[in-house]
Amino acid sequence: MDNLISIVTFLPLVAAIIMAVFLRGEDEAAQLNAKRLAFAATAATFLVSIFLLTGFDTSNTGFQQVEETEWMFGLTYKVGVDGISILFVMLTTFLMPITIAACWGVTHRVKEYMIALLILETLMIGVFVALDMVLFYLFFEAGLIPMFLIIGIWGGANRIYASFKFFLYTFLGSVLMLVAMIAMYVDAGTTDIPTLLSHNFGTNSFEVLGFTVVGGLQTMLFLAFFASFAVKMPMWPVHTWLPDAHVQAPTAGSVVLAAILLKMGGYGFLRFSLPMFPVASDLMAPLVLWLSVIAIIYTSLVAMVQEDMKKLIAYSSVAHMGFVTMGIFAANQNGVDGAIFQMISHGFISGALFLCVGVIYDRMHTREIDAYGGLVVRMPAYAAVFMLFTMANVGLPGTSGFVGEFLTLIGVFQVNTWVGLLACTGVILSASYALWLYRRVVFGDLIKESLKSITDMTGRERAIFAPLIIMTILLGVYPSLVTDVIGPSVSALVENYDVAVAAYEPHTAIAASH
Repeated sequence: MDNLISIVTFLPLVAAIIMAVFLRGEDEAAQLNAKRLAFAATAATFLVSIFLLTGFDTSNTGFQQVEETEWMFGLTYKVGVDGISILFVMLTTFLMPITIAACWGVTHRVKEYMIALLILETLMIGVFVALDMVLFYLFFEAGLIPMFLIIGIWGGANRIYASFKFFLYTFLGSVLMLVAMIAMYVDAGTTDIPTLLSHNFGTNSFEVLGFTVVGGLQTMLFLAFFASFAVKMPMWPVHTWLPDAHVQAPTAGSVVLAAILLKMGGYGFLRFSLPMFPVASDLMAPLVLWLSVIAIIYTSLVAMVQEDMKKLIAYSSVAHMGFVTMGIFAANQNGVDGAIFQMISHGFISGALFLCVGVIYDRMHTREIDAYGGLVVRMPAYAAVFMLFTMANVGLPGTSGFVGEFLTLIGVFQVNTWVGLLACTGVILSASYALWLYRRVVFGDLIKESLKSITDMTGRERAIFAPLIIMTILLGVYPSLVTDVIGPSVSALVENYDVAVAAYEPHTAIAASH
């Protein structure tokens, strides 16, 4: 089918426009219609995206299903997928119907809420399929707006502060990326991403304000992109916006933020930093690896002292993203495979954990850990589901959480033994805070009066968790579902990276001898 990618990308936006134009009123019937239309649109988007996946040739390492159209002002609309981006598109389309289903209890400005989520889906998919640099930037930045509104309108008591902090952090980081993109256009004469992937950006060192910039233009471009993607991930020490955003965001906002939006930073590293600036990536790799280790250990320790469930899971996300950046900048097959697998897996697991918090928050209207205890007595089904995703978050073998961490650690040990060794402590620390949280919330005696009438999960809630449970276990026992798709593209990326770095090394040796 022609234009399949455009259909997948813009179907949610079309539904949002239909909703905005034709749905009227704020009564219960209108709210229900808005929810039904949003769910139908996201479910249809997922079904269409399955055709995209079934028509994908895993042996082809290039871009497939490419669509290209000249736009106004000389801009080009160009989209396509490769082995790295196809699974992020699938993750987005898979999670959005689940996210919409989790919003069924929302009663405040429902139509606007659904419109914001549908527009956000289009923009997120757009980031993963864009093959033009300007188009990528437009999708990447525009995604801030609906998320800003979701936190700012439907969030908690401190939502305005959290939404502005989220917006300013991510926007300021991206300003440097825009400057870098302009420099790339001046140097390469094009904004076409496939062409830029084969363009050699300068590596000759030069001086700026008395400092020698080793790696030349590549290093400057790398740092500009790094500023944007590191905030988006988020990496330590620019992670402080995330816990605030998660705590104040509604459940659906937290799920989208943790499961999909954070992955844009990792995807950016794989689409731009490693293939376009390989020499600079190699020069900066030690710094990134150590920042990743600090993130894993530091945020795990911070997670242990949290009293808010959402904040604990938010810090856990930063620690898990540390494994991702570590794997990416190990720049070998195991490391990059593991990083992508970890991002996909984390999408299911972290999304499910925030949904678990949402289930009891809807009943008790508090996220304080001390407000709970002994839930297994009244909520056995909930206790079982929460246990599964807690174990997956820890990295229990047999769940998808294990595969990603294991592969990234194998990749890192090949590059830096000390970094790998210290990162292993993150596995132990994650078990500490995750099991501590589970014990305090689920086990113990049911002594709090307010909890004695709490009800177990409804049929709708069980249905929401079912696909997440299936994917978490399926990828844990059959990881080749992911690795077979990403493997050839990652292999080509790593091979080109190694060739570029090897070509630069003699140059540095000559410079040193002089």
